[in-house]
Amino acid sequence: MNSQIKIALIDDEQLILEGVKMLLSNEKNISVSLTSSNGPEFIENLKNLTPEKFPDIALVDVQMQPMNGFELVEILKEKYPDLKIIILSSHYKTSILGYMVKLGVSAFLPKNSDKKTFIEAITMVYKNGVFFTAEDHQMLFSYMNSSAKKKSLFEMEDELSEREKDVVKLICQEFTNNEIAEKLFISPRTVESHRQRILEKIGAKNTVGIVIYAIINNIYSLEKI
Repeated sequence: MNSQIKIALIDDEQLILEGVKMLLSNEKNISVSLTSSNGPEFIENLKNLTPEKFPDIALVDVQMQPMNGFELVEILKEKYPDLKIIILSSHYKTSILGYMVKLGVSAFLPKNSDKKTFIEAITMVYKNGVFFTAEDHQMLFSYMNSSAKKKSLFEMEDELSEREKDVVKLICQEFTNNEIAEKLFISPRTVESHRQRILEKIGAKNTVGIVIYAIINNIYSLEKI
């Protein structure tokens, strides 16, 4: 039995909530498990959910009151680090990509995206933890070619060791600590130590940050569907 991708929608525009919910209702492998009209309401709603109903991905609007999307993301990453987040905005700005990466957001989509891109983003975030549009890829490549920007994005004091790069590649492929340990002939505890050290070195908050760091530095290439 294929598991459904459970989606939460957070937007203060009722028409957007209803429209996105209707759009996703035709998708067999995607279901909307929760809708909220603002950040505080969403945080409160999450507290009452059973594990079976807890969303895999939250679609978060940027411009909301009394808490904007980025403020909500910071709280969610602290309380629910495994919850994947896609930022939705009417005003698409590639300059926000760096900030998005620092927060550990999985994707950034303009609200005028077509349905194909929207569904692909949800599927790829669920599968790989991250999704980039063509514009996002262009932005990432510019980071790759600019040491100043790369340094501001990942403020590193020490470079990753070869063993740490091996761990990064396997993390990007969604292997668990036990599976990584088996492949590298080390203990799961050692893998966890490497993971924490990698996060500290690159200044990332979660696995999404590790994946994006790996893409920017040509350690890992993200496959498209």
